[in-house]
Amino acid sequence: MTRVLHLDASARSDRSDRRPHGSHTRRLSAQFVEEWRRQRPTDHIDYRDIGRQPPSPISGDWIHAAFTKEPDREPWMREALQESDRLVDELLAADVIIAAVPMYNFGVPAGFKAYIDNIVRVGRTFGFDRNRQGPPYWPMLSDANKHLIILSARGDAGYDPGGVLAHANHVEPHLRTVFGYLGIDKVDCIAVEYDEFGDDRLAASLDQAERRIRQAVETLAAAATPLRSV
Repeated sequence: MTRVLHLDASARSDRSDRRPHGSHTRRLSAQFVEEWRRQRPTDHIDYRDIGRQPPSPISGDWIHAAFTKEPDREPWMREALQESDRLVDELLAADVIIAAVPMYNFGVPAGFKAYIDNIVRVGRTFGFDRNRQGPPYWPMLSDANKHLIILSARGDAGYDPGGVLAHANHVEPHLRTVFGYLGIDKVDCIAVEYDEFGDDRLAASLDQAERRIRQAVETLAAAATPLRSV
């Protein structure tokens, strides 16, 4: 069985195919999950709505606890890391990660930044040894064969590599860097553009994104762990 982790980060509470001012990324991620369930109905899907219930930002106590070796942690340290541990456990259990992350002011929403800060954990998702030869940091998920799908939405167009606004895109490049640092380097990116225009260009971009999602699901589902007969 393949395990899917579905993350929604939009502050908008509904999908754009349900409400005029709904979220495009929620729409795309819902389509991805629906297509996945259609092809692989017995797979387990974990869902986390970061847009509505963002993780707590990390604090000084969190940092102190995270960089204290586990056997040496005091009870308050373990309590400070409880939420982060749950998020890391979900990530470790997932084979496919669907990250629906809209562009807010050229970057990721604040709630998703808090999510990133909670899952980048020394000793759990990356290693650190200042006495190690070469770089003191190394990814801990390189052999886990995880696949990240980034679903985004932008107000304008031209943010893809080679585009006129590519230099201002701090969503997909940032997420590739972060998850690559953990060892997740299989990444596909699908984005909707022209949201602020709301005209035929937006409709065409949505249509293209939905076609690409169907293709991505077909490819990933075919390569996933074979389904058991029931």
